[in-house]
Amino acid sequence: MTTISLTDLYTLIPESFLTLAICFILLFDQFLKPAQRNVTHYLSIATLAVTAWLVTRHYGDATAFGGMFVHDGIADALKLFVLLTTALVFVYARSYLADRGLYVGEYYVLCLFAVLGMMFLVSAGSLVIVYLGLELLALSSYALVALNRDSPLSSEGAMKYFVLGALASGMLLYGMSMVYGATGTLDLNKIHAASVAATQPTLLLFGVVFIVVGIAFKFGAAPFHMWLPDVYQGAPTAVTVFIGSAPKLAAFGMAYRLLESGLGGAGPHWQQMLAALAVASLAIGNIAAIMQSNLKRMLAYSTISHVGFLFLGLVNGAPSGYAAAMFYAISYALMAAVAFGMILLLSRAGFEAEEIEDFKGLNQRAPWYAFLMSLTMFSLAGVPPLFGFFGKLLVLKAAVDSGHVWLAIVGAVFAIVGIYYYLRVVKVMYFDDADDATPLAAPSDAPMRWVISVNALALLVLGLTWGPLYAWCARSFGIS
Repeated sequence: MTTISLTDLYTLIPESFLTLAICFILLFDQFLKPAQRNVTHYLSIATLAVTAWLVTRHYGDATAFGGMFVHDGIADALKLFVLLTTALVFVYARSYLADRGLYVGEYYVLCLFAVLGMMFLVSAGSLVIVYLGLELLALSSYALVALNRDSPLSSEGAMKYFVLGALASGMLLYGMSMVYGATGTLDLNKIHAASVAATQPTLLLFGVVFIVVGIAFKFGAAPFHMWLPDVYQGAPTAVTVFIGSAPKLAAFGMAYRLLESGLGGAGPHWQQMLAALAVASLAIGNIAAIMQSNLKRMLAYSTISHVGFLFLGLVNGAPSGYAAAMFYAISYALMAAVAFGMILLLSRAGFEAEEIEDFKGLNQRAPWYAFLMSLTMFSLAGVPPLFGFFGKLLVLKAAVDSGHVWLAIVGAVFAIVGIYYYLRVVKVMYFDDADDATPLAAPSDAPMRWVISVNALALLVLGLTWGPLYAWCARSFGIS
């Protein structure tokens, strides 16, 4: 029987604070009038800020509760960017929610519960914590997608997400049960040692297959991507910007904990599975995105292609590959936040700026926002010297270093294919005439205008100074 010590509780201070803060916000919000909802908004952002500060105050690697919870550099980096991305989402979403009657405390509480799940997920040292964190994230996300109960599209997306998410969770849990049967333990470190010894190779590999399938579902990798475009389009954009950004960081953390920390001994097997998933994701994501007229669906299919690039780093199976994959996950989270944030910025009461045609002539109406959107599209396309270019470059290098030259070639080819649909958005903004040539009024939400400008310009700044961030990722995996 594992005893709980003060050291264990100290290691969980950020998660403990976030849990108590969520409970307080949930209760406090019930006493607020709708006109006072800004209090919940700012309180939620303050909670994220304090949690981030607590994460930075924990130095050194440690474990808690008999190794079930892991605190290390990888967890710290992922948690900080999850908290940062969520704070950006809250700033971007406020006006959109208020215009549509969705400015409710439940949005903030569910997002914060999802963040808590992500924090547990990236610190998992046991299959139990992996599943706990994953389900906390998933259940919160299902409710968020259905936030707009009056929208049939939103309800449809939530049902698809719930059914397929439950299927994915079942497959993942079944794979975990097979791994437990083969190793006799739920501890990831002990599973790693058992996978190296491989006393029950057939049963273990059977479990590995289901775990990889579960991971692919949660990432939205092809051919397990069928839920993702419908959920991105159906969910309120304030929800799409959240589920399309921060959870990708948690998904990387889950994949690393399960595949490397737990099943590292079976690396040659799951690496080949990820290579096949990477090719499928790159092909289906990029080709399907070309045919989309809805910007949210286009970005959904582009997400599938970006998952393929992220898998190139995981296929490497070495610290340098994991560092490249984490760098890519961070870059994608920040880029996705801006891309969906621009849809929120241009939307207004009674109008959803979801179609690519809605951006026609944006340069004539609002040159600054057209410039910011162009930076985002070029960064997602991987055009130098923007942030996204170096993310792609590092994962392609990781694939080459691991001997998967053919995989790097496939990635490079589809990176070129992907440029087309991103350039189409730029073309519409700069070369098509606007249906309404009236200059676009600046959004009334000043914090959103400033934050989204900083977020977009950061894609250029981080592209020019990407070295320190990559060095941080590399140090997290023990690369000096």
